[in-house]
Amino acid sequence: MRKPPYVSRTLIFGTRGSHLALTQTRQAMDAVRAAHPSLRVEERIIRTTGDEQTTKPLPEIGGKGLFTLELENALVSGDIDAAVHSLKDLPTELPDGLTLGATPKRATPFDALISKNGETLDKLPDGALVGSSSRRRAAQLRAIRPDLRVESIRGNLDTRIRKLRDDEWDAIVVAAAGLDRIGRLDEASQILTPDEMLPAVGQGALGIELRADDDETQRLLMAIHDEPTSTAVRAERAFLRALGGGCHVPIAAYGVIVGDRIELQGLVAGVDGKRIVKSRRSGVDPESLGRQLATELIDAGARELLEGLG
Repeated sequence: MRKPPYVSRTLIFGTRGSHLALTQTRQAMDAVRAAHPSLRVEERIIRTTGDEQTTKPLPEIGGKGLFTLELENALVSGDIDAAVHSLKDLPTELPDGLTLGATPKRATPFDALISKNGETLDKLPDGALVGSSSRRRAAQLRAIRPDLRVESIRGNLDTRIRKLRDDEWDAIVVAAAGLDRIGRLDEASQILTPDEMLPAVGQGALGIELRADDDETQRLLMAIHDEPTSTAVRAERAFLRALGGGCHVPIAAYGVIVGDRIELQGLVAGVDGKRIVKSRRSGVDPESLGRQLATELIDAGARELLEGLG
């Protein structure tokens, strides 16, 4: 029997070196191996600027692209065949010659509160110090509990949990999917619902980036692609792209497939949480739905927030 043409090649996945990044990359690699048992699959750890600079808030040092630039350079140069990202960290505009090749099934998209003494958000003491690595989380926390002291906390997930346990923090808010992937979801005091905290665009989903002309890798990766996840996050990313926002302005979106339609919620907030513009729409085309919801929020006052005037 003639062997498949890919049997003699090695598919190289690039990944950041954090515990979470390695875990989710290896999960993707295991899924590819299961689908293609004769394919050799390897990982290559690439340290990104975002991993090097862990003391300042992301908006002050360049935003989401700091976690993807070096991986994308390795793709372009041919050092790796695929890069595994947390989709919430992947900018909506990709470099020329690169594409989002596969989106595996999404894990929980919600945020999780971990408190030092096991309290839920409504039970934290007045003036509690809460750590968050994103302005989106901080703004929504301030909207719910204006009394809280919300400050930036950086570092990988294990580091942030250690800081909570060892330092003066009362609680931190992190992605529930990350906790789940590293086996620490049971440490969450509360999973925050979308009504309490709308998640980041693409949160809980992985995006596997590759060269746009690499048809063979694309074909191999389709074995782990989940179309409902892809459709939902395409709507979320279209919403973010239409707003033109990154991590400088608090923006959130959450799409879910209901029957043959996409239900999409979106939010733009002021950094202080005093003003929030949010709405929801449904539709069948993810790109147009995302643009329509963005237009609706802009018409409702989000433009001033996006321009830093709200």
